[in-house]
Amino acid sequence: MKNPILITLTLVITFCLGFAFKTITTATTNSHTAMKRVTGIGGVFFKSKDPKKITEWYEKHLGLDANPYGATFEWYESSDSAHKAQTQWTPFPETTKYFEPSQQDFMINYRVENLDALVAELIKEGVTIVDNIESTDYGKFVHILDGEGHKVQLWEAID
Repeated sequence: MKNPILITLTLVITFCLGFAFKTITTATTNSHTAMKRVTGIGGVFFKSKDPKKITEWYEKHLGLDANPYGATFEWYESSDSAHKAQTQWTPFPETTKYFEPSQQDFMINYRVENLDALVAELIKEGVTIVDNIESTDYGKFVHILDGEGHKVQLWEAID
């Protein structure tokens, strides 16, 4: 008779401890991720021996509708068809210094919300901020280095 009581008591205690652990870890996780960070890809930039020629190749063979800055892909940020967003595709000259201090041949631009708050949080976390936040008529930008030294552009868009 003691075995069923002991087994039941052990199961109840295990359940309670599991529930308490989940509650603690969920609260910790939610407080860390309360601020939205990356919301999408804002652009893909890469080095090219001849940006004009590679843009023409992509136009001809893959149908990209290019402009002087590359190609802009428009999409809807949510199921609400009134909120349009963009992703930019741009080849840069092979000799560009724009990706420095990274030595990579590419740079990804991530769309974010509330760039000022995100940069403050990244500084607390020890992330290398390459430059100051720059405001333009199409949004705010800043560059950071990821964990392997790739330069990453963060963009708070004005859509």
